[in-house]
Amino acid sequence: MNASQQNASQGCGSLIKVTSVLFPSLYGILFLAAIVLNCLAAWIFFQIRSSSTFVVYLKNVVVADLLMTLTVPVKVLGDAGVGSITLRVFYCRYSAVLFYTTMYISILLLGLISLDRYLKIVRPFGKCALQRVGVGQAVCAGVWAVMVSLALPNVILSNKEPSVSRSGRVKCSSLKSDLGLRWHEGFNYLCQVVFWGTLGLMAVCYTFISQRVYKSYRASKSSSGTASRRTKSKVFVVVGVFFVCFAPFHLARVPYTLTQTRGTSAHCWAQNQLYFAKEITLWLSATNTCLDPLIYVFLCRVFRRKLTATLTRKPLANGGLNSHTETSTKPEISQTPHFNKSIELTSH
Repeated sequence: MNASQQNASQGCGSLIKVTSVLFPSLYGILFLAAIVLNCLAAWIFFQIRSSSTFVVYLKNVVVADLLMTLTVPVKVLGDAGVGSITLRVFYCRYSAVLFYTTMYISILLLGLISLDRYLKIVRPFGKCALQRVGVGQAVCAGVWAVMVSLALPNVILSNKEPSVSRSGRVKCSSLKSDLGLRWHEGFNYLCQVVFWGTLGLMAVCYTFISQRVYKSYRASKSSSGTASRRTKSKVFVVVGVFFVCFAPFHLARVPYTLTQTRGTSAHCWAQNQLYFAKEITLWLSATNTCLDPLIYVFLCRVFRRKLTATLTRKPLANGGLNSHTETSTKPEISQTPHFNKSIELTSH
């Protein structure tokens, strides 16, 4: 072994030693926060009637986030090297697939929420099938069915016997057949389309929403500066959280996936950097399970009411959990646009 090969080997070993401590710690903290926040969100949301598409979408986001959170302990044990090879194989074949599937289900649902807000605020008097509760439930079922169907081959085609690397670890890509590697690569490209397409949809929807709210406040002679700041802050929470959590991972994922699926002979140092970038941005994506409750608070007034009542231990008035009064934006608009009073980004 020459000097460069020896340095590369040492670099690989040193990175694994670092990541076996760093990432389990980060994911452990994330899991504790996410399980508390999402269990609380689930408890609140499932006391609310699903009488609007908005609440239907939010409930599905909560379920996806909870399932994603439950896969974290398996990753923690696998990354820490505590579990057996069988546990690592279980993570690669099942747990990791569920992690990614629920992440992209959440991404699609956040896009549907943005579209729902656009239809409720920018086109409040228009008739659209997507605003019907039954259609919203069917759309959610379709999202789950399509994403699970596309992800299932990643489970089925991970059918090779596990091989342990020199570092004593099982690489998930080593479990996949040739067809499995090609499917995995294609699925990753599809996920890129899902993310960037959803981000574009959200940017367009919230741009129109911001303009609509601003015009409404100007027409009602309200403090347009205050209205604009309120709207921008809420837009920033939704789009900002979405971009900060997911964009870095989708920039880092493609080159890393190519090294796994095409067997590129990258130097060990380069492989280390790609692996570290993928893992740290993946953790950043997982923090979305903790930040989604912020979206519930900003966009769902009934959620705020119930959360406040829970924290202060004060009962809500009768009808306080009826979603039909707080999931429509209900802009107070008269027949003449000049007399527009107010439009809120949040659900009432």
